[in-house]
Amino acid sequence: MIQIGIVDDKSLNRNMIRQNLYGVKEIEVVLEAVNGLDFLEKIKTLNHNNLPQVVLMDLDMPVMNGIDTIAIATIKFPNIKFIVLTVFDDDDKIFEAIKAGASGYLLKDDAPDMLIDAIQNAFHLNGAPMSPAIARKTLLWLKQGPKPISTNQEQPDTMLNSLSEREQEILKCLVEGQDYRKIASNLFISPQTVRTHISRIYEKLHINSKAQAIQLAHKFNWN
Repeated sequence: MIQIGIVDDKSLNRNMIRQNLYGVKEIEVVLEAVNGLDFLEKIKTLNHNNLPQVVLMDLDMPVMNGIDTIAIATIKFPNIKFIVLTVFDDDDKIFEAIKAGASGYLLKDDAPDMLIDAIQNAFHLNGAPMSPAIARKTLLWLKQGPKPISTNQEQPDTMLNSLSEREQEILKCLVEGQDYRKIASNLFISPQTVRTHISRIYEKLHINSKAQAIQLAHKFNWN
């Protein structure tokens, strides 16, 4: 039995996914969540035997989006496979999701059979299922040669101490899933100031995305 989680802010989408999986004896939905934070809260209440083994993750959700959720959850739950299920097929979203730790990337208008095959592929074969359109983009990206991502060889404490007290505070807010506006409101500063601080955080940590910042923070227990 493959235990499944579904994370999507729209009930219509969650119901459609359930319907597409209905009747597949090998698959059981054990968790549903309306956003990333809801998923992380609900999964903490499950015992080890009831954890989802594959999670279907939407990207564009309020409170906490799918990419940030995957970045956090792959650190906390390394045995869970995350398959993105979204309407977005732009390059930035695809590669941010992969860098965050997604095991596969499907589009919501793919055939139901493709979703079932993807779940089985990720679970049984440790595969990386992708929609044909996404696979073509990925292949093209690989042929062109992705821009190298700098690998930070500094010690974790040195990396964290390179951040100012305010930057560490903002990093903590990012890890908690807060967006720019909420961080600005909580810290009584402008959203533009928040963006400036985040830009400096990325530069000092030698990263280029929120998902990577979250992964570093969890990896080195900075949160």
